[in-house]
Amino acid sequence: MNGEPIVILLAEDDPAHAEIVRRNLENSRIANRLIHVSDGQQALDYLYRRGCYADPEASPRPGLFLLDLRMPKVDGLEVLSTIKGDAELMRIPVVVLTTSAAETDMARAYDNHANSYLVKPVDFVKFVDMMETLGYYWLAWNRKPYGD
Repeated sequence: MNGEPIVILLAEDDPAHAEIVRRNLENSRIANRLIHVSDGQQALDYLYRRGCYADPEASPRPGLFLLDLRMPKVDGLEVLSTIKGDAELMRIPVVVLTTSAAETDMARAYDNHANSYLVKPVDFVKFVDMMETLGYYWLAWNRKPYGD
């Protein structure tokens, strides 16, 4: 990690899952800002800086987007398709983080240019382990082009 904080956008409608993600990133001492939205519409509003997210200083572009598929208002696959089809947003790495292990969901996510697809383990310890590994991979080891 280059030492600069990375904004992580988490679109997750389950408060318990959102808390696991938040705590794990915090406990792993991955010094980043986590923005949590609870539905697909809020995720799009944040990314497009609409409504309460209109101020770019308060709503910086995320360096990583953790996206649940099954969300109210706007489905995660629709959110994914929208941002990956937008030249301004398409380079934001999107990790689908979902309970769905369905092949059709995986295929649709990758067809819409997801960068990764992770199925949330039911076991709490395995979920925590997965989040720790995810944090280190995307925030410490992964490289992006300069300026992204």
